[in-house]
Parts: sequence; C-alpha cells; structure tokens
Amino acid sequence: MPLIKQYRILSLQIFDAAIILTLLSILAFSACGGGGTRKQSLPTFYPGDTAVPVSGPDVPGAKALDDGVSALLKKWNIPGAAVAVAKNGQLVLARGYGYADFENKQLMKPDAMFRIGSNSKVFTSMAILHLKDQGLLSLDTKFLDILTQYQVASGGDARLRDITIRDLLRHSGGWDRDKTGDPMAWQGTISRALDIPMPVLCPDVIRYMMGQPLDFAPGTKQVYSNFGYCILGRVVEKISGQPYELYVRDHVLAPMDVHAMSIGYSHTLSERGHYEVKYYDYDGAPVVQSVFPGDRNATYSYGGFEILSIDACGGWIGSPVDLVRAMTFIDGTRAGPYLSAATMTEFTADPGLPDWFSDPHYWYGLGIFVGPDPQRWYHGGSISGTQSEWLRDGNGYAWSIMTNSQSQDPGQLGNDEALAVLNALTPGFTGSGTDLFPQFVSPDLPPRTK
Repeated sequence: MPLIKQYRILSLQIFDAAIILTLLSILAFSACGGGGTRKQSLPTFYPGDTAVPVSGPDVPGAKALDDGVSALLKKWNIPGAAVAVAKNGQLVLARGYGYADFENKQLMKPDAMFRIGSNSKVFTSMAILHLKDQGLLSLDTKFLDILTQYQVASGGDARLRDITIRDLLRHSGGWDRDKTGDPMAWQGTISRALDIPMPVLCPDVIRYMMGQPLDFAPGTKQVYSNFGYCILGRVVEKISGQPYELYVRDHVLAPMDVHAMSIGYSHTLSERGHYEVKYYDYDGAPVVQSVFPGDRNATYSYGGFEILSIDACGGWIGSPVDLVRAMTFIDGTRAGPYLSAATMTEFTADPGLPDWFSDPHYWYGLGIFVGPDPQRWYHGGSISGTQSEWLRDGNGYAWSIMTNSQSQDPGQLGNDEALAVLNALTPGFTGSGTDLFPQFVSPDLPPRTK
C-alpha cells in the first residue's frame, strides 16, 4: 500500500491513551461538580521564518531529518521533539529539536525524557514474557487463578474466569471500548461506585470490573484494551513479589542497559523528573477539573489525570534514545536478545483472530504491532502532553520520535511524525560512523513511584 496510507493505519491503531485521558478529564470534571468549558490558547512557537534550534551530533544525513522535524513542529505548533535512530544495533543519530521548556528557552536534548504512553505496553509484555521464560508463569493460566484477591461479583459474568494471560497480552480478553468505553477512563463512575476518592488506581478498576459484563467471549477476537494491561501489571507484582515498576526496572530495563526510565508523575509541573520535558496542551484543549483532591481547574497535561492509574498500560517516561536502546536489545542486534527464541516467536506471531485492523497484513502479537513485514514491529503512544512513535523495520533500523505536545488529531500527527523520520532514512542516509550509544548513557535515576 502507499506509504502515507500505511502509516495512517499504523497511527490510528496505536494512539489510544489520548482517548482515555480526554474521557478521563471530562468525566472527572463533571463528577467533581466543575463548570465551564474554557479553552486554552497557545502562542505560535515558531512564527514565519523563525528557525527551530537543533541539538545533538551533526552526522551525515541529518539535514533531511532536521528539515522534516522542523516543518513538523511548525505545522502542529509544538515546542519540541527528540529523535533517535539506530542501524544494526548502533546509535547513528540522536537529535533534539526546539525547546524542552519554551518559556525558559531550555533547549531540547536528544536524550530528553517524555511520557511514552502506550509504548509502556511493550515493557509490560517483556516483564510477563520474562517470567514465562523463567518458568514462573504460563501464558494459558487464567488471570483470576493468579490474582485470587479478586472475585467475580455475585451474578457477574462467569466468562471473566476464562480470561488467560495470553488473552490480556493480545487484547482478546473480552472488552470492547467501542461498545462500552474504556474502563481506565471511568474515574468518576468508579469513585462513586466504590465510595473511594479520586484518583482511582488500577486495583480499584479491577475490583469494579469484576461486576461488569464482558463484550465478547474471551479468546474469540482482538479489540485493543488498556484495561487488560492494567491487569498484567498486577500479575507481574503477584508472581514476582515486587512492585510492578521496580520489577520492570530491575529485570527488564537494567539488562537492556536502560536505567533512567520510571513511572511518571502527572499532578504538577514541579513534579517532573530529571531530564523530563515540560508538556504543552494543544491549542483549544479544555481546562478540566483536576482528579486530585483539593484542586479545581487543571490543564489537559497536568492535574487532569493520574499517571499511576495507567502505569502498566501507559505510565512510563523515557527518552527516544532509551527506547531505541531497548529495541536493539529485544531484537538482538545490539546485545541479547532478551527473550528465548521460542518466546520471541510467540511475541511477534499472528494470533489469527478477527481484529480491529481489518487488514490481514497487520496484526498485534503479545505486546507489539507487526506488519506488513513480519520483521517490522512497532508501537506508539499518545498521552496528555506528548506523542511518540517507536519502530523496528527489519532492515537494520530502529528509531523513535517524541514530541512534548499532542493534537486533537493524534492519528494524523503520529502519521506525520513517522513520515518525518522515514523520509530522512533514504538510501543515501549514513548517520554516524561510530556508535553514539556511549555518548548518551542512560543515567541511573531513582524510581519515581509515590
């Protein structure tokens, strides 16, 4: 299919967290009795011929990417972006564009940290599959046989007891957000039903969902589900005996030489982590009611949601360099591979189920999108304040691009992000002649769990 159509399909499938958090903010606003529909207005960050500043090593072939990303930031009125590209396991390009903090003129660095949204699912999948490789978990185990602290409600949907770990990984658990919505967005509803304060966290959502009907029989089709990955985070905790974030840091990320990533904070700007960018709402984004007690109005990017609520399905922060560092370990081009050969085959295999793609050349494996080439893997994330793409193309390249704002049309923005990178990776692109990974070491930062 034509490239632009191909990536439009890619982007539309992966950008789910934006929908979640938009709904979450609206629901929280109404639940807390807020009023008004005030919209935010942004300045034009790069008017006219204003140049977008660029940082990072100036390597052969960088100009095409510089031009493409600069045009992207101007088109979408976004303050900054960062990009990393590896070839055959070596980092050959790392660039920062614009500003991590526009008001303070803090330049964007290539290894700046961003919320990565649904890219988090890949790391949750790695944790589950690593437990499998250690013989601690079978993918065909029913999740309620592990999380015995949860029980199907009296008169509830008995099919909940049939949902396996495999179903959760491949989005075949039985929840269809197009029919009944996304449970991760039901902050106000769950708060009232369980008589607990907001923000509600993942265990609260699971408890509530034990009384709700499924939309289809588990294992019969695939429909993208953030809630399924919320459950998987709790499975990691139960099997490992460690908090989800710490297990992923210690047993998934550290072996990949990634030490800076952690679960983010979303309450206030002052809570952002080391090297983390400032997030900007898109022009016209709503002012919402904060989900944090005692607060009232919040921006779309700060206070309107709790990132801990979506830890295993969308809560991590990281840099494009670290995502590329991780991918080149997962696929074995830099070191590794991380998983056994048999588990890697399962990770990317076509489950052969009816899915939401409606295109036989694309599928979702056990935590990763695949297609149209079986060696081409990708994921992406869109969450309040940021948007990202992460791809391994099967021809030696692995790359990631992130921005510190998003859009009312995340599918189109994600499409444009992907094309800005792909159009630069022409046959004439060479990048650095030496590996840049040692120049961008992942700093050993403490976890940020509250």
